[in-house]
Order: sequence, then structure tokens, then C-alpha cells
Amino acid sequence: MTPHALREAALRWRAAGRAAAVVEVVAARGSVPREPGTRMLVAADEVLGTIGGGHLELRAIEDARRLLREPGAPVLQQIALGPALGQCCGGALQLRLALLADAAVDPAQWLLPAPRFHLQLYGAGHVGRAIATLLAGVPCRVQWIDERESEFPAAPPPPHIQRLCVEPAEAEVATAPPGAFYLVLTHSHDLDLALTRAILARGDFGFFGLIGSATKRARFEHRLRERGCAPALIERIACPIGLPGIAGKEPAVIAVAAVAQLLAQPAPLKPGAPRPIME
Repeated sequence: MTPHALREAALRWRAAGRAAAVVEVVAARGSVPREPGTRMLVAADEVLGTIGGGHLELRAIEDARRLLREPGAPVLQQIALGPALGQCCGGALQLRLALLADAAVDPAQWLLPAPRFHLQLYGAGHVGRAIATLLAGVPCRVQWIDERESEFPAAPPPPHIQRLCVEPAEAEVATAPPGAFYLVLTHSHDLDLALTRAILARGDFGFFGLIGSATKRARFEHRLRERGCAPALIERIACPIGLPGIAGKEPAVIAVAAVAQLLAQPAPLKPGAPRPIME
């Protein structure tokens, strides 16, 4: 569950008056499972989010449910993971446990981490749907674009994934921020080529992956050079997509490799950063 989705759940629970506690990592030192600002919601019969799992999380859940049974002031806990819990991390954490209904606990004021990347995902076929499923739990922003409304799943996506049915799809390329990531995997090679030309024309992409074989790449390179695209930008196209070493053509396997490749990219350009020099 992303921090955004956890906050939305906390707002719903609070509005409904559901009894729950919030466990938050407020400070950390050394090797720890999660960073400060990480939260978890604990009810008597449900847990949302995670502060890292293992003995640490089991103990935190027990303490949070004790707080639910015996309401009181927020509790601060100093935990040395090695001596106190026998965990190998060796770092130390400070946890804050408080009731969700507490006036000082306002989910609307929670600071959320910056998205790891902004992705334009073109294509809602088998691979596109598998990628969107994986990204449902990743703190990022996704514009999921297809010209065919019928290809999107019936179930609504999480808030950080926006579905867009537009035509022509390549017009959406201009709406992405500088440094955005792109994955192009539509049902049409002609549309893939049009999207590729639009992305290369911008030149400021942080990552661009194009589904296809080495043969498709060679054909696209030839057509792009004929149309005057800069060779340096063409070289930056990742095609085939996917982190090297992950073999398999099943949609789920391709999706895992593609998402791993996205997560392995360096931080994208920030708004206002200079664009690369075009040839």
C-alpha cells in the first residue's frame, strides 16, 4: 500500500469513527527496515501498511491493540533492533503509537514522500495491465493511456494511477513533466512509432522503454533516422524492455522485468532543470 493510499484509508476510518491506532516511525538510526514518516494503521481485526515486518512489526501491532483496549496518551517507544528484538539490522527506531481519533493525529496533514517517478504508460493490453497491477503498490504517479476504453479493467485503479482514453494518444506526450518515464507497449506498431517520435522530439525523458524484439528495434531505428531523429536519443531507447537477466515472455514476467528496470533508473530531472541539448 502506498503512503497516499494509506492516508486515504486513514481519512475514511477516521470519518467513520473506526477504532484504530497509528504506528509511525518518527526517528531512525543505523540500519532499519523503514525510514521516518512510515506509518501503519492497526485496528482490532485489520492492519494496513507496514513498518518493515518481522518481530518489530508484530510487537508494534500488539502494542497498538493494547492501546486500543486501554486508551491513553500517545506512546513513544525507543527500540534497538538487535538487543531488544534480536533482529540483524542493528539500528534503532523511535515509534509513536497514537489513537487515530486523537486530535493531534490528522491524516490530512501527513507529509507524503515525493513520487519515485512520473510514468506515462501507453497500452492497456496484457502487459500494460500487469505493469499497472505491480505499480499499484509503488509510490509513483502514472498516466495510463490507451485509445480503447474497453481494454481497461473494470475495477478502478488506485488514486496515483490515472486512466486516460484519448485519441490521438501521442498528444499526451506533451503533458508529461520534464524527466518523466515512458513505457510504450500498444497494440499497434504504427502507434508505437508515432509515440516514439513524440517522445524523442521532447528529448527530456528520464527513461523510455519500448516493447518489442531486437528486430523491431532495428526497424524503428532505421525509420527514426530517416525522419531526422537524433542518433544519441535513439540510442537511449530501451528495447526490448526489462531488466537484463529476467527471461520469459509471459506478460507477468515482462511486467516484473519492466518495473524492476524503472526502479533501477536514477532520479528523474526536477521541474525547471535544463533539457538535454538536441542535435
